Amino acid sequence: MTAAALPRTGRPGVGARTAGPSLGRLVAAEWTKLTSLRSTWWTAAVTVAVGGAITYAGANASSTDPGFEPTSDLATGLLLAQVGPLVLGVLLGAGEFRTGAFRTTYTLVPRRWPALVAQVVVLAAFAFALGTVTLAACVVGVVPAAASRDLPLDLMGGDTPGVMRGMVLFVVGMALLGFAIGALLRRTVRAVVTSIVVVLVLPIVLMTLGDPGVDPEGVPLTDVTVTGVVGTFTPGTAAQLMTMPDSAGAMPGSPDLGPVGGGLVLGAWVLLLLVVAGLRLRLRDVR
Repeated sequence: MTAAALPRTGRPGVGARTAGPSLGRLVAAEWTKLTSLRSTWWTAAVTVAVGGAITYAGANASSTDPGFEPTSDLATGLLLAQVGPLVLGVLLGAGEFRTGAFRTTYTLVPRRWPALVAQVVVLAAFAFALGTVTLAACVVGVVPAAASRDLPLDLMGGDTPGVMRGMVLFVVGMALLGFAIGALLRRTVRAVVTSIVVVLVLPIVLMTLGDPGVDPEGVPLTDVTVTGVVGTFTPGTAAQLMTMPDSAGAMPGSPDLGPVGGGLVLGAWVLLLLVVAGLRLRLRDVR
Protein backbone atom coordinates (compact mmCIF):
# COMPACT_ATOMS: atom_id res chain seq x y z
CA MET A 1 0.00 0.00 0.00
CA THR A 2 2.89 2.29 0.67
CA ALA A 3 4.12 1.79 -2.87
CA ALA A 4 0.65 2.44 -4.26
CA ALA A 5 0.35 5.64 -2.26
CA LEU A 6 3.60 7.10 -3.53
CA PRO A 7 3.08 9.97 -6.01
CA ARG A 8 4.21 9.34 -9.56
CA THR A 9 6.81 11.99 -10.17
CA GLY A 10 7.88 10.80 -13.63
CA ARG A 11 4.74 11.45 -15.66
CA PRO A 12 4.31 15.19 -14.96
CA GLY A 13 7.88 15.68 -16.08
CA VAL A 14 7.19 13.89 -19.34
CA GLY A 15 4.03 15.92 -19.89
CA ALA A 16 5.85 19.16 -19.20
CA ARG A 17 8.56 18.27 -21.67
CA THR A 18 5.97 17.35 -24.28
CA ALA A 19 4.21 20.71 -23.94
CA GLY A 20 7.34 22.67 -24.82
CA PRO A 21 7.61 26.48 -24.94
CA SER A 22 4.58 28.65 -25.64
CA LEU A 23 3.88 29.84 -29.17
CA GLY A 24 4.73 33.39 -28.13
CA ARG A 25 8.19 32.36 -26.96
CA LEU A 26 8.74 30.38 -30.13
CA VAL A 27 7.77 33.38 -32.27
CA ALA A 28 10.16 35.60 -30.34
CA ALA A 29 12.97 33.07 -30.72
CA GLU A 30 12.35 32.64 -34.45
CA TRP A 31 12.24 36.41 -34.95
CA THR A 32 15.59 36.78 -33.22
CA LYS A 33 17.01 33.94 -35.29
CA LEU A 34 15.77 35.38 -38.60
CA THR A 35 16.83 38.96 -37.97
CA SER A 36 20.25 38.00 -36.60
CA LEU A 37 21.33 36.39 -39.88
CA ARG A 38 23.29 38.56 -42.29
CA SER A 39 21.83 36.62 -45.21
CA THR A 40 18.37 37.88 -44.23
CA TRP A 41 19.35 41.53 -44.52
CA TRP A 42 21.45 41.03 -47.64
CA THR A 43 18.56 39.26 -49.35
CA ALA A 44 16.16 42.00 -48.27
CA ALA A 45 18.50 44.75 -49.47
CA VAL A 46 18.99 43.11 -52.87
CA THR A 47 15.23 42.63 -53.22
CA VAL A 48 14.54 46.31 -52.60
CA ALA A 49 17.39 47.48 -54.82
CA VAL A 50 16.47 45.19 -57.73
CA GLY A 51 12.79 46.07 -57.46
CA GLY A 52 13.48 49.79 -57.56
CA ALA A 53 16.14 49.60 -60.28
CA ILE A 54 14.13 47.46 -62.70
CA THR A 55 11.02 49.56 -62.16
CA TYR A 56 13.06 52.68 -62.90
CA ALA A 57 14.46 51.14 -66.10
CA GLY A 58 11.07 49.85 -67.23
CA ALA A 59 9.30 53.14 -66.58
CA ASN A 60 11.98 55.10 -68.43
CA ALA A 61 11.69 52.78 -71.43
CA SER A 62 7.90 53.11 -71.44
CA SER A 63 7.90 56.89 -70.98
CA THR A 64 8.45 57.44 -74.72
CA ASP A 65 5.09 55.85 -75.54
CA PRO A 66 2.32 58.38 -76.30
CA GLY A 67 -0.11 56.69 -73.90
CA PHE A 68 2.40 56.28 -71.07
CA GLU A 69 0.79 55.87 -67.65
CA PRO A 70 3.37 55.95 -64.81
CA THR A 71 1.50 53.66 -62.43
CA SER A 72 1.27 50.90 -65.05
CA ASP A 73 4.97 50.14 -64.48
CA LEU A 74 4.84 49.92 -60.68
CA ALA A 75 5.07 46.13 -60.51
CA THR A 76 7.69 45.73 -63.26
CA GLY A 77 10.54 45.30 -60.79
CA LEU A 78 8.88 42.37 -59.04
CA LEU A 79 9.43 40.14 -62.08
CA LEU A 80 13.03 39.64 -60.94
CA ALA A 81 12.87 40.92 -57.36
CA GLN A 82 10.54 38.03 -56.46
CA VAL A 83 13.59 35.77 -56.33
CA GLY A 84 14.67 37.55 -53.13
CA PRO A 85 11.70 36.65 -50.89
CA LEU A 86 11.53 33.23 -52.53
CA VAL A 87 15.13 32.46 -51.55
CA LEU A 88 14.63 34.03 -48.12
CA GLY A 89 11.76 31.63 -47.48
CA VAL A 90 13.80 28.65 -48.64
CA LEU A 91 16.69 29.60 -46.35
CA LEU A 92 14.38 29.73 -43.35
CA GLY A 93 12.50 26.56 -44.26
CA ALA A 94 15.53 24.40 -45.07
CA GLY A 95 18.27 26.21 -43.16
CA GLU A 96 17.99 24.28 -39.90
CA PHE A 97 18.20 20.97 -41.75
CA ARG A 98 21.34 22.16 -43.53
CA THR A 99 23.11 23.24 -40.34
CA GLY A 100 21.77 20.49 -38.07
CA ALA A 101 20.13 23.01 -35.72
CA PHE A 102 16.81 21.19 -36.15
CA ARG A 103 17.93 18.62 -33.56
CA THR A 104 18.03 21.26 -30.84
CA THR A 105 14.78 22.86 -32.02
CA TYR A 106 12.78 19.64 -32.02
CA THR A 107 14.27 18.48 -28.74
CA LEU A 108 12.88 21.66 -27.16
CA VAL A 109 9.63 21.42 -29.17
CA PRO A 110 8.81 17.69 -29.37
CA ARG A 111 5.44 18.29 -31.03
CA ARG A 112 7.33 20.02 -33.86
CA TRP A 113 4.38 21.73 -35.54
CA PRO A 114 4.40 24.77 -33.17
CA ALA A 115 7.93 25.54 -34.37
CA LEU A 116 6.67 25.43 -37.98
CA VAL A 117 3.79 27.77 -37.13
CA ALA A 118 6.15 30.20 -35.40
CA GLN A 119 8.41 30.28 -38.44
CA VAL A 120 5.46 30.99 -40.72
CA VAL A 121 4.26 33.86 -38.50
CA VAL A 122 7.72 35.41 -38.29
CA LEU A 123 8.42 35.07 -42.01
CA ALA A 124 5.03 36.53 -42.97
CA ALA A 125 5.62 39.56 -40.73
CA PHE A 126 9.14 40.14 -42.06
CA ALA A 127 8.03 39.64 -45.67
CA PHE A 128 5.17 42.11 -45.18
CA ALA A 129 7.66 44.74 -44.05
CA LEU A 130 9.97 43.83 -46.92
CA GLY A 131 7.08 44.07 -49.38
CA THR A 132 6.17 47.52 -48.08
CA VAL A 133 9.73 48.81 -48.47
CA THR A 134 10.02 47.22 -51.92
CA LEU A 135 6.77 48.90 -52.94
CA ALA A 136 8.19 52.24 -51.80
CA ALA A 137 11.33 51.62 -53.89
CA CYS A 138 9.19 50.83 -56.93
CA VAL A 139 7.19 54.03 -56.45
CA VAL A 140 10.42 56.02 -56.25
CA GLY A 141 11.61 54.26 -59.40
CA VAL A 142 8.59 55.51 -61.36
CA VAL A 143 8.91 59.16 -60.27
CA PRO A 144 11.66 60.24 -62.75
CA ALA A 145 9.76 58.88 -65.75
CA ALA A 146 6.56 60.60 -64.63
CA ALA A 147 8.41 63.87 -64.06
CA SER A 148 10.02 63.71 -67.51
CA ARG A 149 6.54 63.78 -69.07
CA ASP A 150 5.09 66.20 -66.52
CA LEU A 151 2.55 63.55 -65.56
CA PRO A 152 1.06 63.28 -62.06
CA LEU A 153 1.74 60.10 -60.11
CA ASP A 154 -1.74 59.31 -58.80
CA LEU A 155 -1.34 56.46 -56.34
CA MET A 156 -4.90 56.66 -55.05
CA GLY A 157 -6.77 56.62 -58.35
CA GLY A 158 -8.22 53.77 -60.39
CA ASP A 159 -6.80 50.30 -59.80
CA THR A 160 -3.51 51.55 -58.33
CA PRO A 161 -4.35 50.99 -54.63
CA GLY A 162 -5.30 47.39 -55.40
CA VAL A 163 -2.11 46.89 -57.41
CA MET A 164 -0.01 48.21 -54.51
CA ARG A 165 -1.75 45.92 -52.03
CA GLY A 166 -1.18 43.05 -54.41
CA MET A 167 2.52 43.89 -54.66
CA VAL A 168 2.99 43.68 -50.90
CA LEU A 169 1.01 40.44 -50.65
CA PHE A 170 2.95 39.12 -53.64
CA VAL A 171 6.20 39.42 -51.67
CA VAL A 172 4.61 37.73 -48.65
CA GLY A 173 3.27 34.93 -50.83
CA MET A 174 6.62 34.31 -52.51
CA ALA A 175 8.38 34.12 -49.14
CA LEU A 176 5.84 31.65 -47.75
CA LEU A 177 5.95 29.56 -50.93
CA GLY A 178 9.74 29.35 -50.71
CA PHE A 179 9.49 28.45 -47.04
CA ALA A 180 6.98 25.69 -47.70
CA ILE A 181 9.14 24.17 -50.44
CA GLY A 182 12.24 24.44 -48.26
CA ALA A 183 10.53 22.85 -45.26
CA LEU A 184 9.23 20.05 -47.46
CA LEU A 185 12.45 19.25 -49.35
CA ARG A 186 14.86 20.09 -46.47
CA ARG A 187 17.75 20.70 -48.86
CA THR A 188 18.63 24.31 -49.63
CA VAL A 189 20.02 23.96 -53.16
CA ARG A 190 17.33 21.52 -54.23
CA ALA A 191 14.61 23.76 -52.80
CA VAL A 192 15.99 26.93 -54.43
CA VAL A 193 16.19 25.26 -57.85
CA THR A 194 12.70 23.79 -57.48
CA SER A 195 11.26 27.15 -56.41
CA ILE A 196 12.79 29.02 -59.34
CA VAL A 197 11.61 26.39 -61.83
CA VAL A 198 8.08 26.41 -60.40
CA VAL A 199 7.78 30.19 -60.16
CA LEU A 200 9.76 31.47 -63.15
CA VAL A 201 10.31 28.72 -65.72
CA LEU A 202 7.15 26.61 -65.61
CA PRO A 203 4.65 29.48 -66.16
CA ILE A 204 6.58 30.72 -69.20
CA VAL A 205 6.70 27.26 -70.75
CA LEU A 206 3.01 26.58 -70.13
CA MET A 207 1.87 29.99 -71.34
CA THR A 208 3.92 29.59 -74.51
CA LEU A 209 2.42 26.17 -75.18
CA GLY A 210 -1.03 27.50 -74.30
CA ASP A 211 -1.02 30.28 -76.89
CA PRO A 212 -4.20 29.60 -78.93
CA GLY A 213 -2.93 31.42 -82.00
CA VAL A 214 -4.95 33.91 -84.05
CA ASP A 215 -6.89 33.91 -87.29
CA PRO A 216 -6.02 36.22 -90.22
CA GLU A 217 -7.98 39.03 -88.55
CA GLY A 218 -6.00 38.73 -85.31
CA VAL A 219 -8.79 37.10 -83.29
CA PRO A 220 -7.73 34.24 -80.96
CA LEU A 221 -8.73 30.85 -82.34
CA THR A 222 -10.07 29.78 -78.95
CA ASP A 223 -10.77 31.53 -75.66
CA VAL A 224 -9.20 28.96 -73.34
CA THR A 225 -6.72 26.13 -73.86
CA VAL A 226 -5.92 23.23 -71.54
CA THR A 227 -2.28 24.29 -71.22
CA GLY A 228 -3.37 27.87 -70.59
CA VAL A 229 -5.63 26.76 -67.74
CA VAL A 230 -2.88 24.64 -66.18
CA GLY A 231 -0.44 27.54 -66.50
CA THR A 232 -2.84 29.97 -64.83
CA PHE A 233 -3.12 27.72 -61.80
CA THR A 234 0.63 27.46 -61.23
CA PRO A 235 1.94 29.39 -58.19
CA GLY A 236 4.07 31.74 -60.29
CA THR A 237 1.29 32.84 -62.63
CA ALA A 238 -1.23 33.11 -59.80
CA ALA A 239 1.18 35.37 -57.92
CA GLN A 240 1.65 37.61 -60.96
CA LEU A 241 -2.13 38.02 -61.22
CA MET A 242 -2.11 39.62 -57.77
CA THR A 243 -0.19 42.61 -59.14
CA MET A 244 -2.47 43.12 -62.15
CA PRO A 245 -5.20 45.79 -62.27
CA ASP A 246 -8.78 44.59 -61.85
CA SER A 247 -9.54 45.94 -65.31
CA ALA A 248 -6.79 43.90 -67.01
CA GLY A 249 -8.03 41.02 -69.12
CA ALA A 250 -6.79 37.46 -69.19
CA MET A 251 -3.86 36.26 -71.25
CA PRO A 252 -4.84 34.56 -74.54
CA GLY A 253 -5.87 30.99 -73.89
CA SER A 254 -6.13 31.50 -70.11
CA PRO A 255 -9.12 31.95 -67.78
CA ASP A 256 -9.59 35.35 -66.16
CA LEU A 257 -9.07 34.80 -62.43
CA GLY A 258 -8.28 38.41 -61.58
CA PRO A 259 -6.09 39.57 -58.67
CA VAL A 260 -8.29 38.03 -55.98
CA GLY A 261 -8.50 34.70 -57.77
CA GLY A 262 -4.73 34.69 -58.24
CA GLY A 263 -4.24 35.35 -54.55
CA LEU A 264 -6.57 32.50 -53.61
CA VAL A 265 -4.73 30.09 -55.90
CA LEU A 266 -1.34 31.09 -54.48
CA GLY A 267 -2.69 30.84 -50.93
CA ALA A 268 -4.03 27.36 -51.65
CA TRP A 269 -0.63 26.24 -52.95
CA VAL A 270 1.15 27.62 -49.89
CA LEU A 271 -1.35 26.01 -47.51
CA LEU A 272 -1.15 22.66 -49.29
CA LEU A 273 2.65 22.57 -49.22
CA LEU A 274 2.75 23.68 -45.58
CA VAL A 275 0.31 20.93 -44.59
CA VAL A 276 2.38 18.30 -46.41
CA ALA A 277 5.58 19.65 -44.83
CA GLY A 278 3.92 19.63 -41.41
CA LEU A 279 2.73 16.04 -41.85
CA ARG A 280 6.19 14.93 -42.90
CA LEU A 281 7.65 16.73 -39.90
CA ARG A 282 5.13 15.18 -37.54
CA LEU A 283 4.99 11.62 -38.83
CA ARG A 284 8.52 10.90 -40.01
CA ASP A 285 11.84 10.91 -38.22
CA VAL A 286 13.86 14.04 -38.81
CA ARG A 287 17.23 13.20 -40.36
